[in-house]
Amino acid sequence: MTRLTSGEWIDHFLTNDPPRHKSLVMTLCGDAIAPHGGAFWLGSMIELLGPLGVSDRLVRTSVFRLVQEGWLVASREGRRSRYALEPRALPRFERANRRIYAPPGLHWDGHWTFVLAPNGSIDGDLRALLRKELEWEGFAMLATGVMAHPAPQQDTLREILARAGAEGKVFVCDAAELPGVGSRPLPELVGDAWDLSAVVGAYRQFIDRFTPLLAQLKGGQEVAPQDAFAIRTLLIHAYRRVQLHDPMLPLELLPDPWPGTDAYQLARDIYRLTWRQAEAHVMAMLGKEDDSTPPAEASFFERFGGLA
Repeated sequence: MTRLTSGEWIDHFLTNDPPRHKSLVMTLCGDAIAPHGGAFWLGSMIELLGPLGVSDRLVRTSVFRLVQEGWLVASREGRRSRYALEPRALPRFERANRRIYAPPGLHWDGHWTFVLAPNGSIDGDLRALLRKELEWEGFAMLATGVMAHPAPQQDTLREILARAGAEGKVFVCDAAELPGVGSRPLPELVGDAWDLSAVVGAYRQFIDRFTPLLAQLKGGQEVAPQDAFAIRTLLIHAYRRVQLHDPMLPLELLPDPWPGTDAYQLARDIYRLTWRQAEAHVMAMLGKEDDSTPPAEASFFERFGGLA
């Protein structure tokens, strides 16, 4: 590709792979709204997303649907609408942030965690909800009523069971390979449970698309605050989209080399080069509607191993 300015790169990206509007609003809520108190006026969201090709009408529709789905809660002040992250959705935003901004590198202790729901133990609606939530956390369904992962976050698993209403209704156990009985090695279960080829392909595509941008940013090209915000938002949106399908397995159980490691380093480098100017734009847009918008909380500066 011919060397582009930051604005040209943004236009090229939006033309060739325009993000889904509701999903982009979700990305913005997690990346830019949550660190600033977790609330926004509708006008601010319209201002932020306008340069990314999202019209006033599409912003309104997307936000309305996120309220219906329980991600946001709405309030009004005169003719203005204010939205905040739904408190019950906060753990899910926090889990997503851990996945996105924390470095990969889980290590395996040789054990697997199984969630077992025998026939008749839970109804069909709860079974479907639990499967959806656990699959989002990387669990694989090995058989009907049997979900497994080699290194889940115990606090996250506890939160999922509580929120789904499955506490005391399913079995959760920790299992290791039993030596001397002639079984297949437990690491081979990864190949049976997950097809990682699509995840590998998605990470490689992400690397191919964003590596030229990193070269441009390192070349000393000055990036305006609005463009820095657009780059940071599109970066996290694309990276999050890949990670949603990554089961987040321990390094010992992944193919070597694992492209997820390179993708994380690329996302980290671009984020570090754009966050400061992007924050200036976020504060300016949020401040138009609310001059009491707080600066980014301390945890924001811990993203990607630390922002300087």
